[in-house]
Amino acid sequence: MPYASISELPDSVRDHVPEHAQQIYKEAFNSAWDEYADRDERRGDESREEAAHKVAWAAVKKKYRKGADGDWHAK
Repeated sequence: MPYASISELPDSVRDHVPEHAQQIYKEAFNSAWDEYADRDERRGDESREEAAHKVAWAAVKKKYRKGADGDWHAK
């Protein structure tokens, strides 16, 4: 289920992550969704969606960090 726009992202992303990071998340998720379509490309028993969310969060973490306030901020 790739995301067409950032407005479709999960609430946990839209409510706590800056807009630029949301764009990073969306692009990384959509790319991973395509890349991990084949079950053999994924680790263990995780679903395609789980793998894509992990990749998306990893991409966000490269430029943002979670603050004490629970929101994500640029490094």
